[in-house]
Amino acid sequence: MTSGLDEFEKKILAILQVDASRSSADIAQEIGLSQAPCWRRIQRLKDEGYIRSEVCVLDRRKIGLRAQVFAQVKLTAHGRANLSQFADAMNAFPEVLDCFVLMGAVDFMLRIVTEDIEAYERFFFEKLSQVPGVQEINSMVALSEIKFTTALPLDHL
Repeated sequence: MTSGLDEFEKKILAILQVDASRSSADIAQEIGLSQAPCWRRIQRLKDEGYIRSEVCVLDRRKIGLRAQVFAQVKLTAHGRANLSQFADAMNAFPEVLDCFVLMGAVDFMLRIVTEDIEAYERFFFEKLSQVPGVQEINSMVALSEIKFTTALPLDHL
């Protein structure tokens, strides 16, 4: 499957994934393109949805979110309404950073951050376990972070 991206656009995406604050003039100079065509390519990448958003990635530890927990959730029933209701609940919890629907023994995988384990315990008992349709939750506390990135691999393009 072809991505519809030229070599300049692939380079632009690689640069912006690492530092979205760079100016189009700076990017243009690095990839060997003049500023105006570079700016137009960046706008096209935004317009066509290749670039979903530009954000600032915070250090969770520096802002006091020292506990990171992965939770596997199994629902009591698997109807579309149950999945939708659970998804809505997860979207409402700011502690839940990622929520994935899985195939296999469990239905969802969550990545959750809290101030500490005690805060996770409160979240678990007061919010997560109270969501209708939850049958089982298996929580795994991350001890340390070996790799964290938001940059997607682009070599296949």
